[in-house]
Amino acid sequence: MIKKKKREVYALGQHICMSAHKARRVVDQIRGRSYEETLMILELMPYRACYPIFKLVYSAAANASHNTGFNEADLIISKAEVNEGTTVKKLKPRARGRGYPLKRSTCHITIVLKNKSLDLDEEYSFI
Repeated sequence: MIKKKKREVYALGQHICMSAHKARRVVDQIRGRSYEETLMILELMPYRACYPIFKLVYSAAANASHNTGFNEADLIISKAEVNEGTTVKKLKPRARGRGYPLKRSTCHITIVLKNKSLDLDEEYSFI
């Protein structure tokens, strides 16, 4: 029997209180880079979106090392995407008893890590 080895691991963050446009600005900078380079970039960038994305990249690497036994030095970010989540609608009290609508947008962030040390020849193992 031939069993296919798992080459990708992911981490998913849902309902992060941030607009998808602001999170995409950071995710576009890290897509395709290595794991260690990504952590350095995210620590030095001045945006508020960096912290939740940093936590997701760190979580995906922990999933890779714990669940599949990958080495963290061999990981690259193969796919990173940001989707819009639900919008929380609130009313802010204003003068003369009026209400002013506020929209708090959320987003869903997916980070997929791939092991670059696995070649296509080693993808299948015989059991």
